[in-house]
Amino acid sequence: MKRELLLSLVLAAAPLYAFAHGDGHANKKAAAKPAGPVEPTPFGQAGDPKQVTRTVRVEMSDRMRFVPDAITVKRGETVKFVVRNSGKVLHEMVLGTMDHLKEHYELMKKFPGMEHDEPHQAHVDPGRQGEIVWQFTNAGEFYYGCLIPGHFDAGMIGKVTVK
Repeated sequence: MKRELLLSLVLAAAPLYAFAHGDGHANKKAAAKPAGPVEPTPFGQAGDPKQVTRTVRVEMSDRMRFVPDAITVKRGETVKFVVRNSGKVLHEMVLGTMDHLKEHYELMKKFPGMEHDEPHQAHVDPGRQGEIVWQFTNAGEFYYGCLIPGHFDAGMIGKVTVK
């Protein structure tokens, strides 16, 4: 009975979660999102492209690694990440707390076609690049990972230290 109730809840919530995430992993160039209401998160908020203080280039590869895999920024800094996929399969860069990434990853494993499009994410087709413009409003350690099923487990993760 508990299992059936849990399954019912998950199935009922999945379309709502997918809807909240937007256009998905469709074949498109990830870019800085248009201006709109800024929603703060524990790991920062969507940045204003006019306020970018630094550009950081990040490469994703089929070795299931990010280069660089560690970045240090200043609290309040607005960073433009230019994310290049040098591999032959889809990769993504998703910013968040470790708990946020793990939770999202579990959903991605259950619903691999789940559609989503948030300002803290860039889904990048092979040979392409995307962008994330992000303002780090809180000091601490945050992370970025590829949440495509299997990639996170293979070690495709990096750390952002905000001082």
